[in-house]
Amino acid sequence: MTLIIGLTGGIGSGKTTVAKLFKKLAVPIYFMDLEAKKLMQNSKIIKRKLIVKFGQEVYLNNKLNRSFLANIVFSDTEKLKHLESIVHPKVKQHFKRWVKKQNTPYVLQENAILFENGNSAFCDFIITVTAPLELKIDRVIKRDAISKKEVIARMNNQWTDEVKIKKSNFIIKNVDLEITKKEVLKIHKKILTYIKGAKNFLILC
Repeated sequence: MTLIIGLTGGIGSGKTTVAKLFKKLAVPIYFMDLEAKKLMQNSKIIKRKLIVKFGQEVYLNNKLNRSFLANIVFSDTEKLKHLESIVHPKVKQHFKRWVKKQNTPYVLQENAILFENGNSAFCDFIITVTAPLELKIDRVIKRDAISKKEVIARMNNQWTDEVKIKKSNFIIKNVDLEITKKEVLKIHKKILTYIKGAKNFLILC
């Protein structure tokens, strides 16, 4: 049986960087946000529902208008919840099919809103990636070319690090890449040890 490990962290924490480090260890990674975007682009059912809810502008030249949609949902909690109610059920179905195709001791589900959308309930262990607030803000501004106000608005739609940490099995403070690499390897070995049934396994809290 393949274990499901949730990998989460607030926007700008660097969870994608951490995911890629696990990938180098031959761990299959399911990037939830990326797969959601693919389904929003390719699923006729999702397309139809998004257009009904948010208007024809949500697609331009038959392509998802991400900036248009982001401006709507990240400033309106109810609209964000409606978007999630349309997309998340389809993504969960897709993830379950993907897991069945894997043949490894465990897989990672990289998901920024793992707790918020309830996917944490289906994970055997959870890893939360953290970083200082200002560093996270700076990373997102550079990555997405948006304002500090927009970054904070997105952060406000996610649980705080403090809340996530209390519900997680492993914590990675992603500030120094070399230290992060060592933490990833340590966690990887602990998960494999657990899977092998070692009696001396110790979950980090």
